[in-house]
Amino acid sequence: MIVVKVPGINGLNKTAGCRNAGNSILKSLNDIWTNESGKEIDISEISLEEIHVDNENLEEQEKLIYENARDVIEMQDKVLFLGGDHSISYSIGKAFLDYCKEKDKEGCLIVFDAHADCMKPGKNPNHEEWLRGLVEEGFNPKNILLVGSRNNDVEENEFLKEKKISRVSVNDINNNIEEAADIITEFASGKELYVSFDIDVIDPVFAPATGYKLSLIHISEPTRPLY
Repeated sequence: MIVVKVPGINGLNKTAGCRNAGNSILKSLNDIWTNESGKEIDISEISLEEIHVDNENLEEQEKLIYENARDVIEMQDKVLFLGGDHSISYSIGKAFLDYCKEKDKEGCLIVFDAHADCMKPGKNPNHEEWLRGLVEEGFNPKNILLVGSRNNDVEENEFLKEKKISRVSVNDINNNIEEAADIITEFASGKELYVSFDIDVIDPVFAPATGYKLSLIHISEPTRPLY
């Protein structure tokens, strides 16, 4: 597996610090000596690349992320991209989509995010628009699963319903985590897989640097809203 740093940002001037996230994550690995199995972790053994981008030139940034992601997806079975803010998933997602089309494979996208990121996209989709932009680029909505989103904009909920994008809610996970895990696993079965994580899907109790609190509504039965 190769790790690729992608310091791309397009977050309405809200996400500038995300540019340094890749370096911060890798630096934190220096404090982890072994995994849960006792295997030694040596950060120097990680195969590491970086896509160098100019955050002031969004069109060029998108182009560079797309081209580099397309190349590395072609060459590697497993790739870990470290942002940057979530807008990078627009260009990486397009690269993944084109790879699947070229290889005649069915690709699926599973997104762990507190937000749907489905606002109406502009020319260069930002961190609140990238997923809708990707659907408009041709990613089949039936192959998208959104996990953990909450308090979406009304416009986003209408889009999710219209496109029948599958969802696993926080309540589903809270009520029956094993069933929720089975739904996610079954959704990905037999497909090429792109998993995208936004840190705000995690409650700030556990990830203090993020800022979107979970609001759990306890109900007697899992909702299981697949769309």
